[in-house]
This record gives sequence, C-alpha cells and structure tokens, in this order.
Amino acid sequence: MNTTFRLLSRQAAVLLIAAGLAGCRSPDDQSAEGDDGSKTEIATSTATPNMLSADEAAVGWRLLFDGVSTDGWRAYNAEDFPTVGWRVENGELIVEHSGTEEEGLGGDIVTEEAFANFELTVDFLITDTSNSGIFYRVIENEDQSIWNNAPEYQILDDETYIAMGGMNMDTHLTGDNYDLHSAGERPSRPVGEWNTARILVDGPHVEHWLNGVMTVEYELWSPDWEARVAASKFAEFPAYGRTQRGLIGLQDHGHMVKFRNIKIRPLPASS
Repeated sequence: MNTTFRLLSRQAAVLLIAAGLAGCRSPDDQSAEGDDGSKTEIATSTATPNMLSADEAAVGWRLLFDGVSTDGWRAYNAEDFPTVGWRVENGELIVEHSGTEEEGLGGDIVTEEAFANFELTVDFLITDTSNSGIFYRVIENEDQSIWNNAPEYQILDDETYIAMGGMNMDTHLTGDNYDLHSAGERPSRPVGEWNTARILVDGPHVEHWLNGVMTVEYELWSPDWEARVAASKFAEFPAYGRTQRGLIGLQDHGHMVKFRNIKIRPLPASS
C-alpha cells in the first residue's frame, strides 16, 4: 500500500471521529472563515492529539503526522525514514538525544510532499538543552546540509543556552528566523511543557508564531532580507531561501525534542 493511500485512509478515519468531537472543542479554538484562501489561525489543541477538528478539515487542514507511524516522512537526502534516532511513542514523533552537540543519531527528516504556500502548525516539547528547528521550502542537495538552503523556525531551550553564553543568541532563540530575524516577543513555555509553532508562507511573505503570538514577520527576497542574508552564515550558500516550493523538515541536532499535531493547510498561489 503506498504512503499517500495510507495517509488518506487515516485521514478519513480521523474525520469521522473528529466530527463527533466538534462540540467538545476548547474555548481557545478559533472558528474557520471558509474555504476562500483566507489565512485563518486554527488552534492545534484538540481533545485528542494528532486529529483534525471538523472546522479544520472544512477549510483544508491536513495531518502530516498521524500519531502512530512515520508515513509521509523520510530522511533528508534519502528514500527511507531513519532506522535510529527517531521514534514514535505515545502519539509523539520524538528525535532522540545523541549525547553530542551537533550530530544526531538519525539525521534530519523531511516530508515526502513539497509545498509552496501554506500554514503549518506544530506542537513541540523541549527537554533540557534542546536544540532543533522546523525547516520550510526545503530543497535537497547531496553535498549540503538541510540548513544551508532552507529557512528555519528555531526551537531551543532558550534559558540554558543564554546562560551558557558564547555566541550572540539574538537570532538563535525559539521563534526566530534562524540567524536572520529576532523575535519581537518570546512567549515560550518552560522545559517540559508543550508549545505551538505556526508558520505562514505566502509567496515571499513569511510569519512565525509562537503560542498565538507573532514573533517574526519578513519578506523573502526584499532588500532588507538580501542584506541580512549577505551578513549571515548563509552568504556562502547562493540557493538559500530562493526556492518557491519545497519540503517541510525537522532537525536532528542531537537533542531530544517531541513533536505532535503536525498540520498543514496548503494555500492558493499568491497574487
């Protein structure tokens, strides 16, 4: 059975259950505006993780993680999912701690499907000294790491790394556009509590949200963005941030991070 069919089958089952749960939504959930291409923030918290509410399904949200398998994901620059370093447990997609600062056991993972314009929401839970990220519009290059070419929503145990000192952390903290844009607000929850990331990508326009607060907003390919790239570690990578369609990626940086409620809503082409 191919991956797409398996995911669609699970989606069908999810929708049937979600319809019965629609009346049990949390007061924090926000109603959808309809299937007109409008960009509506939908809360990711539902009665059961890794399920779509009836409202989410109605406006085109899809699960990228079903809570029980790694269907729809594979290793970066590879055909199969890593055999070590990642696992699914208790409805969570977990990248394991490797004991090193830089190298993970399994490596970064990416979706099998590419997306151009979209809203993406991901719940994540950090552990002590967590370091990871969510990549978008990923392109693959056998000679380069995933971060060389794809923008990154930073995930970090901010307090620990700030206390450790060292490099300037201004654009390296949770919710930042890694190495380029610093969050205006930092509404991170503590180690051991779930956070919700939301990423909006619509043509050149990008927004990062954390726990319902917009942390970063920027325009790809604008003069300001070009200047920031030229002054960053990405200056030596001419393909960085240039593609208009790509994969979604999760980083294995050698630290344990848990993910769930990974949902995407494809958007129409921007005008």
